Amino acid sequence: MSEIDRLVNACLIPGFAGGDVPPEWVHQGLLEGLAGVAIYGTNLVADGAVARIADSLRATRSDALVAIDEEGGDVTRLGYLRGSAYPGNVALGIADDIGLTRRVAAAIAADLAASGVNYNLAPVIDVNSDPDNPVIGVRSFGADPALVAAHGVAYIKGMQDAGIATSAKHFPGHGATVSDSHYALPVIDCDVDTFRKRELPPFVAAIEAGATSIMTAHVVVKAIDPDQPATLSRRIMHGLLREELGYQGVLVTDALDMQAVAGTYGIAGAALRAFAAGADLLLLGSVDGENHCAEIRAGIAEAVRAGDINVLVLEAAAARVDAMRAWAAPRAAATPDQTVGIEAARRAIASDGDVRLAAPATVVNLFAPANLAVSEAHWSLAEPLAALGFLAGELTVTDDGPSLDDVLGVVGTGPVVLVVRDAYRRRWQRSFVTAFLAARPDAVLVAIGMPDDAALTTGPSVRTFGAAAVNTRAAAEVLAARG
Repeated sequence: MSEIDRLVNACLIPGFAGGDVPPEWVHQGLLEGLAGVAIYGTNLVADGAVARIADSLRATRSDALVAIDEEGGDVTRLGYLRGSAYPGNVALGIADDIGLTRRVAAAIAADLAASGVNYNLAPVIDVNSDPDNPVIGVRSFGADPALVAAHGVAYIKGMQDAGIATSAKHFPGHGATVSDSHYALPVIDCDVDTFRKRELPPFVAAIEAGATSIMTAHVVVKAIDPDQPATLSRRIMHGLLREELGYQGVLVTDALDMQAVAGTYGIAGAALRAFAAGADLLLLGSVDGENHCAEIRAGIAEAVRAGDINVLVLEAAAARVDAMRAWAAPRAAATPDQTVGIEAARRAIASDGDVRLAAPATVVNLFAPANLAVSEAHWSLAEPLAALGFLAGELTVTDDGPSLDDVLGVVGTGPVVLVVRDAYRRRWQRSFVTAFLAARPDAVLVAIGMPDDAALTTGPSVRTFGAAAVNTRAAAEVLAARG
């Protein structure tokens, strides 16, 4: 393997195809300098999968970056099969206790360290300024730049004090978009002054707090670079982030398999452009990375030979990644705070009207498929209600059925809880909620996504600010008048 190939490997962090046994190409890649591996939901086929993968990787290379998206709340890998033990960012923003956010981050960090993970692709510090944003939502601390900045710093410090590298994301901001970069190329269309006042403060604060890495966004900011998404824009990556804001840490791309960039350039083509823009570490996504790593190495080698990329750029990027990897060397895990997650969830929960159940209720789940950031992580209100003796039955409604009449027939006249997760975003769900509540105005609506869903009812409602296991447990306690 050539020196250029090793330099490129030092800047790659691929995923691998489903299952919790890393294939041979991953181990060979680590021996040939691969920076590390990212673990995705498709790898989490059984309890303990994260730790098994991490142990396997470290047996080959002890200083590898083992990365996951552990934001807490809806986006979880440690709690993928059971639901997270920690609420996500929007709940922490609602509680608005900086010390609590830092304690939650420290507890998550202890869990990560115990599982062999040393690089967390979090926190989200996007300002969720548009309630129609389809991919940020509950992942954001809120719509106020100052609040997001304060909690982002608390999260970074709580995580990094425990030895886990962080990735503040998604620079320069993904909260004002109305499309999902997993599927399309979002555009932020505002004036420069609005952009700087709304999007940048959390990232400036993260830089001052010493965030070990910052993740780019596959979004076009028209006021800065109308032609390229931030990940591929030298004006944004180098000009704004490096030169103007002075960030000297690792610039990691969002996953390059996302259609916002791969749809136009392919993963290898996007990788070449990301390096040229100023990226240090390329996150390749959940696709199997063997062929993509090879294509990227070949493409970069050709670009160096053609003079399109200076080898000094690769050396500088690899050096920054090496420094972060050395900083994040695995260390003994602290004992996690076992109570801070439910404490935070209880602090965030809110209700309107009399939501107490007089008897066990039927839970009607109104769910649509999760986005790719969340994937199919587990959530349930029925389970904690059952644990408290307040579950009579459960059914799930999708756009394929069952019909309203069938659902009403199943629930009968007994107590009913209608669980919605961002129903306000989808016409069919809004229509179902309206019709269902017209027939059962006594039903308690429980919003486990964005709180906007509570506006769909004039009756009793509970807002959890997230779908983590602790969020639904806190809701069940309120419904059962426990806790």
